[in-house]
Amino acid sequence: MYHVPVLLNETLDGLNIKPNGVYVDVTFGGGGHSRAILERLGKGGRLFGFDQDEDAMQNALVDKRFTFVRSNFRYLTNFLRYHGIEQVDGILADLGVSSHHFDDETRGFSFRFEGDLDMRMNKRASQTAASVLNTYSEAQLADIFFYYGELQQARRIAKAIVVARSAASIETITQFLDIVKVFFPREREKKDMAKLFQALRIEVNREMDVLKSLLEQSVQVLAPEGRLAVLTYHSLEDRLVKNYVKAGNFEGRQEKDFYGQVVAPLKAINNKVIVASDAEVNENPRARSAKLRIAEKK
Repeated sequence: MYHVPVLLNETLDGLNIKPNGVYVDVTFGGGGHSRAILERLGKGGRLFGFDQDEDAMQNALVDKRFTFVRSNFRYLTNFLRYHGIEQVDGILADLGVSSHHFDDETRGFSFRFEGDLDMRMNKRASQTAASVLNTYSEAQLADIFFYYGELQQARRIAKAIVVARSAASIETITQFLDIVKVFFPREREKKDMAKLFQALRIEVNREMDVLKSLLEQSVQVLAPEGRLAVLTYHSLEDRLVKNYVKAGNFEGRQEKDFYGQVVAPLKAINNKVIVASDAEVNENPRARSAKLRIAEKK
C-alpha cells in the first residue's frame, strides 16, 4: 500500500474536471488520485501519471485513457510534447512522501529502521543521503539542516558529522543516529529527528528546485482556466506554492499594472488554504499536516 489519498474529494472538485479534458497526476504513486480522476473522465478524456520511482510502475492503470510516464515531473513539458500534448486542463501534485516509502526499510527514509542512508525517490539517481553526508562541506550541511529542517542546532550537528566522517564514512542509519541523537532532548527527539531526515531527503531529491520547476511549467502547459491543485505537507513547500500563486514568483513580491491589478499568471481559487476535517485526520493521520491550494490559469 502507498497511502490513502488526502483531501481526495476537495482536490477533485478543485480541479473542476471536464469529461473530455486532459489531466496530469504528477505524483502517481499508488494511483489513488488517478483512479478517482478517471472515474470523472469521459471516453474522450486523457490522463497522464508521472512517477520517477520504479515501484510505482507496478500500480500503472490498465485504461486506454491513461498513460504512465516514468519520470520526475520536472520534465513535465518535454514528455507532454513527446505525447503530442501542448495544453492540459488540470495538474495535480500530491507532494507528500508515501507510507510505502516510509515503511520500506531498504529505502532509508525513516529513522525507525536500520539500513543504508539512501532516501532516493529515483533509484537510478546517483546522489544518496550517504553521499551528501560524506561529501558536503560543514557549511553546506548546516544550511540544509537549518533551511530545510528548521533545526536550531544545525551548525553543531554539521560539525559533529564532519568530525565523525573523518574517522569513518557514514553509510548507515544507525551510524548517523549515533552521531546526531545527542543534540535532541528526549521529549523532542522523534520530532526533531523527523525534521533532520526531512532536510536530508529534500536535498537528496532536490525537492524545492523540482517544485519550482513544476510551478513554472504549469503556467506554460495549462490551458486558459485550467486548474492546478497542490497538496503540501510542510511550510517550505506551502510557502513556495502560496507565493507563486499570489505573485507569479517565489518571493511573493506582487507587481501591479496601471489599473492596480496584480500581474500574475495564476489566480487562487481558494484564498484560504484547505485543510482536512477532524474526521479525516482521525481516519488518516497523514492528513494532519496536509494543505491544499487550488489555482486557475488566467
